[in-house]
Amino acid sequence: MADVFINYRTGDGNETAALIDNELSNRFGKDRAFRASKSIPPGTVYPDALLTSLRRSALLLVVIGADWVNFQSRLRDPEDWVRKEILEAFACGLPVVPVLAGRTTERLKKDDLPADLTRLAELQSVRLDTQNAEADLKRLGDLVAEMVPELHDLEHADAPAPEPGSVSNSAGGIHGTAVQSRDFTGDVSGTVIKRPTGPVHSGNGNIYQNSRHVSSGRHYSGDGMTNFEGDHHGDIRHRFGEPGRREDDER
Repeated sequence: MADVFINYRTGDGNETAALIDNELSNRFGKDRAFRASKSIPPGTVYPDALLTSLRRSALLLVVIGADWVNFQSRLRDPEDWVRKEILEAFACGLPVVPVLAGRTTERLKKDDLPADLTRLAELQSVRLDTQNAEADLKRLGDLVAEMVPELHDLEHADAPAPEPGSVSNSAGGIHGTAVQSRDFTGDVSGTVIKRPTGPVHSGNGNIYQNSRHVSSGRHYSGDGMTNFEGDHHGDIRHRFGEPGRREDDER
């Protein structure tokens, strides 16, 4: 069953219709959007297929291309399928959303439409600009999910529930391997940070840790371990492979 029926005119909005179909199919499933040139198998009686699918849909998207209103004779033709699908949606009480294809396509005006289609000019439209296609398609998909609750539920149904005690973090700009774990055993290469109590920066270059923990203001330094307590201001230098030095040595 298709939830979204895409109405378009070949030669004016078919490319935009294909973009919409692809976005909705990827997001909600390939059978959730109906587009005639894709959804009707060869040899099928298409008038029956069109009307049956439309009546079973929950939403009609009307793709309005730059020349849509210039097809005046066809918009007034009772046998024009763009016209018939829109009127059938009105008769069935389906929500209808005009989709303006392109940056320069203007909103519909009542004076440019046949009397039985003037309702289209009163409906709030959305724009799909190919130069901003990714964002506009995402916005259209969000609108579809809002208007068709079944699709919203379907989109979120496959997300597994987090296990008790699990942690979900996100990180960007990572080059290499990142590992998150509650417990470490054995040797782990790289940098491991366990249960930090303050901000920690780890990456190419320096490592900084500042903590508000205070315990007599002391610090300890030894082979393989540095422990700073209290507020720290300045650099922390770690040197490896050098002979041990007195804590108060200077260079």
